[in-house]
Amino acid sequence: MDPLITLSIGLLVGIIAGGGVVFLVLNNIFRKKRDGILSEAEAEGEAIKKDKIIQAKEKFLQLKEEHERTVNDRENKLRQSQEKAKQREQQLSRQQQELANKNKELDRLRGELELKMNGLERRTEETEKLHEKQVIMLEKLSGVNAEEARNQLMDSLRDEARTAAMAHIKQIQDEAQLNANKEAKRIVIQTIQRVATEHAIENSVSVFQIDNDDVKGRIIGREGRNIRTLEEATGVEVIVDDTPGAIILSCFDPVRREIARLSLHQLVKDGRIHPARIEEIVAKTRKHLDDEIMETGKRTCIDLGIHGLHGELVRMVGRMKYRSSYGQNLLQHSREVANLCAIMASELGLNPKAAKRAGLLHDIGKVPDEEPELPHAILGMKLAEKYGEKPDVCNAIGAHHDEVEMTTLFSPIVQACDAISGARPGARREAVEAYIQRLKDLESLALSYNGVNKAFAIQAGRELRVMVESEKITDAEADEMSMRIADRIENEMTYPGQVKITVIRERRSVAVAK
Repeated sequence: MDPLITLSIGLLVGIIAGGGVVFLVLNNIFRKKRDGILSEAEAEGEAIKKDKIIQAKEKFLQLKEEHERTVNDRENKLRQSQEKAKQREQQLSRQQQELANKNKELDRLRGELELKMNGLERRTEETEKLHEKQVIMLEKLSGVNAEEARNQLMDSLRDEARTAAMAHIKQIQDEAQLNANKEAKRIVIQTIQRVATEHAIENSVSVFQIDNDDVKGRIIGREGRNIRTLEEATGVEVIVDDTPGAIILSCFDPVRREIARLSLHQLVKDGRIHPARIEEIVAKTRKHLDDEIMETGKRTCIDLGIHGLHGELVRMVGRMKYRSSYGQNLLQHSREVANLCAIMASELGLNPKAAKRAGLLHDIGKVPDEEPELPHAILGMKLAEKYGEKPDVCNAIGAHHDEVEMTTLFSPIVQACDAISGARPGARREAVEAYIQRLKDLESLALSYNGVNKAFAIQAGRELRVMVESEKITDAEADEMSMRIADRIENEMTYPGQVKITVIRERRSVAVAK
């Protein structure tokens, strides 16, 4: 314990025990202690005060320096701004002086221009008067007024411009074809080389082979009952003649011919041939053929890698097997077009699957259940739209004979591949009468033009050579005539493949030396 406290306690005890003297002594001791503490506090306070004053002075000096630097910076910036303002003012003064000089020069030029304009107006008036005098003089000399001469000149210039334009168009077409034909021929040739096609074509009749001619009598039946029943049930004309070992089935519909052929085969194999049995076999055969048509459509889609096709479209694809166009089997033709489209689309960087789909479906308008009065391309497009095909496929179907406007790149591809498949050698056949009539129509169309001397349809109607009279037709007009004939053939005639029009103009000069 602190001795002072101990002493204080002892003094307190003494005070309590003994008297007031001790209290006075303690009071003096505490006073001295208090004075010492106060003196120490005052000395410490003075020291702290001095430190604070020194710190305040240092802070003041630091702030004063910073303030002076800021003021100096502001003065420098203000001085620089003043200098820039003086420079801009001087530059503006120079520009004003230059503008004033230019205005003076412009006023001088304007005055000169007004003088020249006045002189020009006077000269123009004089020229107009002189022109009127010359026009009057020319009208008197020629006997034709100015309006008639102007019209004649315009007609002459119009004819010359039309001739020059046709020659220019021909030149542009030749240059474009020179470049485009090379690339197009390369793609087409490569596409054709990569596709193997069958060259068989169909007839409009089917021949049913029999082992024994005695079967013919059983097929005819008593008083012709069996053959009449068969024709009524199938809609096919059954021709039983003296041809050994054969019965001819004639009908424009291949499905009916196939039903009749299969029914005859089953009847001859079974041996029971009578009207009731014929109707039963025909009904079974028709149902079996419907199932086979559906299976053919599915197998075709699988072979070509086409998925997601509507069931009704699949059935129409199967019906193509029993439909022909110019003797060409429609299903085989559609498969060829699909493969050609896929290859050509790949060469052009397009989607081959979509092109193959459009190529397969492009002729579905030829095999509908009903026969509306619509072109098969338009009908096929409507059927494709009905069964959920994409717009680019529908447009390719509808535009492959130019009956609707082409809006996608698949449309010209399908059109080109359809022409390739239909125009290849041995693909199609047509009746002799229709063939001859088509050639006559080609020649008659060419002969309808003035100046045409002769016209010959050659190469099975794939080329039309037109001989023109050199005295009546110029070279430029011959070029124009070939394009006009081509346009008329495209718009007015129906033909497979392409028709090349060649207009020949030659001049012969003959002299005899005696």
